[in-house]
Amino acid sequence: MTKANQHPLEKIMESRIAIIDGAMGTTIRTYGMKESDIRGERFKDSTKDLLNNGDLFSLTQPKMICDIHRRFLEAGADIIETNTFGATSITQSEFFVDDPREHGGRKDPEFYQKIIDDPMLDNLAWEINEQSALQCREWADRVGTATSRQRFVAGAIGPLTVSLSNSPDADDAGFRVVTFDQVKVSYMQQVRALIAGGVDLLLVETIFDSLNAKAALVAIREVFDQDGKELPVMISAAVGRGGETLISAQTTEAFWNAVEHAKPLSVGLNCSLGPDLMYPFLEELSEKANVAISCYPNAGLPNPLSETGFDLGPPDMARYLGDFARQGMINIAGGCCGNTPEHIAAIAKALEGMPPRELVRNGRAA
Repeated sequence: MTKANQHPLEKIMESRIAIIDGAMGTTIRTYGMKESDIRGERFKDSTKDLLNNGDLFSLTQPKMICDIHRRFLEAGADIIETNTFGATSITQSEFFVDDPREHGGRKDPEFYQKIIDDPMLDNLAWEINEQSALQCREWADRVGTATSRQRFVAGAIGPLTVSLSNSPDADDAGFRVVTFDQVKVSYMQQVRALIAGGVDLLLVETIFDSLNAKAALVAIREVFDQDGKELPVMISAAVGRGGETLISAQTTEAFWNAVEHAKPLSVGLNCSLGPDLMYPFLEELSEKANVAISCYPNAGLPNPLSETGFDLGPPDMARYLGDFARQGMINIAGGCCGNTPEHIAAIAKALEGMPPRELVRNGRAA
């Protein structure tokens, strides 16, 4: 999906490891936001709790979100992600639509068709994506200009709260709550809004269901073909201890084989396990894939007693990512859950001057 002409980020990755930002959700929590803060005036009468709907902060607390982007950029991030992990009508419906299961019903394709056709959810999803992209764009350009170093905005496309690969009904293995086309349509709207907001890249991330990711990639391709504009695409999966995507259960190599056709700018692993447990699966992906490799793991395993909710501090993440770099496995590095701007600053410093993984295409070094 990359353009014939070399993207500026590709040129950067020829000489050094690019840095991607850390965890938006983790960093938001350090600001001590409460339910009233995310609601603001606009959503004050919502009947469901909204505090876990972090994407909504881009509308109700834009100054905080922009401050987080600024901090990640000043920590050394080359790439910052839009605050849009759950900014589809399907995922937003979890916060604004009554669950039919609470009234003896069930979620099914008929239910989700109503979600897709709901003007309020459609407009809300568009607004979150566009505004978040505009916020990122402003700060990426501002810090980029101040430092004479180009920064990039990645439109974050998350995995959804529904699965195309598995049935939630133990008595009906063929049942799916949503259809492929419904997922695709939801993703197409997200992609268009991110592009309207000015993103440089599209990032299909934290993939736990490869079929959901397929729908996202088909959506991206159709938007590119219909709208006549094409951007580089990054793809990143979440894996379990066996190296499989968590719901679709594809191995690391099988996952790469499933998305290679999309010709992404990069493929990688994020979230999942801590960097130590991620190592063998990252190593395998690095050996198999012929594109740039990204790696932004959680800061270890969850630990409710830790300040960030995860075990590893900035020096720990810097050490692990530094080891990955010394072994020639990565082109893009950063952090997922538990990684604050301080983590990213430590990672950026540790990787400074280290050569990137050598790209091999068609049997030759790139």
